[in-house]
Amino acid sequence: DGALMARVTAGDEAAFAELMGRWEVPVKRVIARIVFNAGEAEELAQETMVRVWQQRETFRAGAAVRPWIFAIAVNLARNRLRWWRRRPTVSLQEWGEEEMAEGRSQMSEEGGGAALERAERAAAVRDAVAGLPVDLREALVLFEYEGLGQAEIATALGCSVKAVESRVARAREKLRGALRGWR
Repeated sequence: DGALMARVTAGDEAAFAELMGRWEVPVKRVIARIVFNAGEAEELAQETMVRVWQQRETFRAGAAVRPWIFAIAVNLARNRLRWWRRRPTVSLQEWGEEEMAEGRSQMSEEGGGAALERAERAAAVRDAVAGLPVDLREALVLFEYEGLGQAEIATALGCSVKAVESRVARAREKLRGALRGWR
């Protein structure tokens, strides 16, 4: 990724297309897990790639690409959440209705009680993660779902490694409490 990003920084559009192909899905996943809306995740992932191209000259040679791209994505997701809070026309539960509909259709295809329990458990986890404060949710998503190290998360979120440790620990504790009935 470093060599590819060097070519992107130099203005190589073919390298940028390759970079987009490599990072589009991971960026969408991160954003979707923060904003809980597939349509918004798609739009914000595209905006992330536009910003990567626009800000390519600010990328420090030798720096890790993944935290830099995820920092852009998380900031866009964070800004969208703030925008929604100022204009509360849709509840948090309605944001995730599309994903719930997909889960219901999968459940009917699979059939049986195991599929129903899996769907209910997934919905409970989704709701519990959605209920976390944004700073905890961002750290948890990057750590648990994307597998970033604490130093990479600190870079992406613009905080210290200790703050990341604390946020992940607090998020896990809150999830344990929220999901206590699912043990």
